[in-house]
Amino acid sequence: MDNQLLTPLELKIMHIMWRLKKAFVKEMLEEWPEKPKPAYNTVSTTVRILQRKGFVGHKAFGRTHQYYPTLSKYAYQKQHIRNVVKHVFAGSATHLVSALVDNEHLSNDELDAIQAMINDKDNI
Repeated sequence: MDNQLLTPLELKIMHIMWRLKKAFVKEMLEEWPEKPKPAYNTVSTTVRILQRKGFVGHKAFGRTHQYYPTLSKYAYQKQHIRNVVKHVFAGSATHLVSALVDNEHLSNDELDAIQAMINDKDNI
């Protein structure tokens, strides 16, 4: 699972599972954020792929399965950011932060929150 990036479809499914904690495919489709929803078989196949990749576990109920995430959202985010820093920013967290700060989409509140996190990190 280390350094594996999720496809957009896999990530949508994981966001649903992270929110629900456990779910049957039918419940994932009920929570689908957009229209049109994908086919049941598409979601079912993708969940099984996520299971093979180690992101999802399951509990069997007869012929149906209830799925649950085996990796937290935060752990995936950290893994993804490490990958981005390594491959996109040549290992430089400073370059990543510079790109974030230069991005005009950050609000002053977000910049203040980032500064507070940096300050808290210094006190540890």
